[in-house]
Amino acid sequence: MTWVLATILLPLVGAAVVAGMKKNDRLATLTALVVSLLTFLLVIPMWASYAPSGDRIQQKSSMDWIPNFGIHISFGIDGIALVMIAVIGLLVPIVVGALGLTDKLPAGRSAGGFLSLILVQEALTIAVFAATDVFLFYVLFEIMLIPMYFLIGGYGGANRQYAAVKFFLYSFLGGLIMLASAIGAYSLASDKLGKGSFDWETLVTVVRDAPLGTQIWLFLGFFLAFAIKAPLVPFHTWLPDAAGQAPIGVAVLLVGVLDKVGTFGFLRYCLPMFPDASKELAPWVLVLAVAGVLYGSILAAGQRDMKRFIAYVSIAHFGFIALGIFTFNEQAMVGSVSYMLNHSLATGMLIVVVGLIVMRGGSTRISDYGGMAKVTPLLGGMLLIAGLSTLSLPGTNSFISEFLVLLGSFVDYPVYTIIATVGMVLAAAYVLWLYQRVMQGPVRGDALIGAGGGPGTAIAPELGAKKTIKDLGGKEIAILAPMVVLIIALGFYPKPVLDTITPSVQQTMSAVQGGK
Repeated sequence: MTWVLATILLPLVGAAVVAGMKKNDRLATLTALVVSLLTFLLVIPMWASYAPSGDRIQQKSSMDWIPNFGIHISFGIDGIALVMIAVIGLLVPIVVGALGLTDKLPAGRSAGGFLSLILVQEALTIAVFAATDVFLFYVLFEIMLIPMYFLIGGYGGANRQYAAVKFFLYSFLGGLIMLASAIGAYSLASDKLGKGSFDWETLVTVVRDAPLGTQIWLFLGFFLAFAIKAPLVPFHTWLPDAAGQAPIGVAVLLVGVLDKVGTFGFLRYCLPMFPDASKELAPWVLVLAVAGVLYGSILAAGQRDMKRFIAYVSIAHFGFIALGIFTFNEQAMVGSVSYMLNHSLATGMLIVVVGLIVMRGGSTRISDYGGMAKVTPLLGGMLLIAGLSTLSLPGTNSFISEFLVLLGSFVDYPVYTIIATVGMVLAAAYVLWLYQRVMQGPVRGDALIGAGGGPGTAIAPELGAKKTIKDLGGKEIAILAPMVVLIIALGFYPKPVLDTITPSVQQTMSAVQGGK
């Protein structure tokens, strides 16, 4: 058994065990935490045994599934998949450990049911990144919607059913269109090889030689599915609703990990399989990417809800990622892949911190807060760190990613790059605006100002009142600490990540340049 298979199977087994613990929330939480930590530990030998200079796909495993149609259950990783699996392994223990600190389960709902869905979601997401059979990828792409649908619809906010259905229908429709293109690719393999195949490596060698018109139609099927998942403007409208209604822990996985399946799909499927179509349609994709940067930034600045604010910030960031991918520049593409990782860390931390704020203040509305740093200075510091990483301040993890994207894309597309830099300026404005409104100024909010007090309370001098909330505790600090360490460490020393992803990016670039 490979390390990849182990990271898929362990959460599935853990989910089955946790699901049976409906009457003991504490035991269910502890078990889920142990399983998620063990899954993360499995990533360490997976990373250690990966050779960046070796084959494109490593740690392969395969077994027949539907042999008459050339369908296999096949898994393997490249450097891009490896870093995404690593960030999944990191975020899930944080989500599990934060349960109760960032979310309260609805009445009558057990922690066992919630956490079992989280573990299933982890397993399916890892499997999606590791799948090397195109049909298997499609099946996992669709199945992974199911636990997320129930997590949003069963545990989310007041409009959770609407948000869950919208999320599911958008992604499901995109997947069906992708299936049509996958069948088209299968037919091309059948015509050329005498038998059909869904093996990714086989299809890359077959489909890339197809006429441009054929490539364009097949490319569009895959592209639409991934553009919805990413999400890329104008296919983004499901994300603000889903992120706004999802529980905090679910939003971490939704915005921090699941969205990356879309940008990963661009790199793994669209570019190597359809190189000529990718180059032909790149200018149109770049228009969407730059539009997403500006649109997401402007709407983020106007949001009144913190969770919807984060959703629009992510839309802007995905515009940067798409810009780096479709400029076909190695520096920019490396920047995009590292941006996928660093966005997950920065956004994941920002969502968790917002969850801690909401649990103290009882509202997601920005206007309901003010002056929190005076009574919760540690929490204020955590929001500042997450915000600075989000706006790509030098010294934080996101800076090198954004810098590489802009540096590489400027070579061939200076106009798009200059327009995208406006998004950087807007990012500084909207992030600092959020921090100022929530953490600075006079103390506001019913949870912050009130009579009484007790251990751990402090005076709010402007109003002569005592706060009724506490600053971060030991458990909350332990949950945030790994993300803080990585944000700073990767800001000053990104080499291990860049060394891992660069060979896979170079192989993707070679596949694109080898087109007609």
